[in-house]
Amino acid sequence: MSALIDLFSVAAIGAGLFFFFAGTVGLLRFPDSLTRLHALSKADNLGLGLVVLGLIPRAENPLAALKLLVVWALVLLSGASTAQLIGRALRRGRK
Repeated sequence: MSALIDLFSVAAIGAGLFFFFAGTVGLLRFPDSLTRLHALSKADNLGLGLVVLGLIPRAENPLAALKLLVVWALVLLSGASTAQLIGRALRRGRK
């Protein structure tokens, strides 16, 4: 059973790293700021979610797993708020 949990953790963390990499490529390759912001925020949110999903079985106790989920939720909230503020500032600058 431990090998199955290890395999799940490696697969989820690997998938999360792939999404982090994809977001970085989008940040470097897309032509304007709004598409870069979109690529980065979506890929990083999903990437962090998969990394947290892979780390939850490795948590020492339920409190540590809950802390991982709380950190993920706070990053989701702060990332969405920051992306909204940056997007609004970019659109105001274009008018």
